[in-house]
Amino acid sequence: MQTKRFTLLAGLIALAMHTGAGASPRSDSYYDYADVISAQQLYRTVRIDRPVRECWDEAVYMEDRRYNSHTPVILGGVVGGLLGHELGRKGSHGGLATAAGTVLGASIGRDARQRNRGGRYQTVERCETRHESHEEERADGYRVTYRYQGQEYVARTETDPGDRFRVRVAVSPAEK
Repeated sequence: MQTKRFTLLAGLIALAMHTGAGASPRSDSYYDYADVISAQQLYRTVRIDRPVRECWDEAVYMEDRRYNSHTPVILGGVVGGLLGHELGRKGSHGGLATAAGTVLGASIGRDARQRNRGGRYQTVERCETRHESHEEERADGYRVTYRYQGQEYVARTETDPGDRFRVRVAVSPAEK
C-alpha cells in the first residue's frame, strides 16, 4: 500500500512538472534530405617536427695513462742544476744560475716525458640530434553548400556527403 501511494505521488509530480507553469513551448523535429550543390574539401596546414640523429666515426688520440713516471722531470732538474752550477761558478751569480738551470732542466724533462708517454688513435662514435621540420596540408573536413526547400545553406562536415545531405528540420511556434 505504501509503495502504491509513493508511485502515484511521483507520477503526479512528474505530470505537474511536464505540464505546469514554466514549461517550454512544444517543439517537434524530423529528418529530411537536401540536395548538395557543392562539397569543397577543406585543408589545414600542420607543422611536422621530428628529431634526426646523426652519427659519425672520429679518430681520437688516447694517451697511455697506465704508468706516469716522474723520472724524466727529476733527471732533467738534476742535469739542469749541475749545468747551471758549472756555468755559474765562472760568474758572480752561481746560485741564481743553478736555480735557473734546475727549473729549465725540469721543464725539458717534463716535455720529453710527454713526447715519450705513448698512446694511440682510437675510433670513437660521435652523435648529435638535430630537429627537422616541414609543413604539410592535411584534409580537415568539407564545406558543404546545400539547397533545402528553395533556400541555400552552408554547413561543415567531417566527410563528403555525396549528392544528398540529411538535415534535421525543427518546427516550433513563433513568438508574437
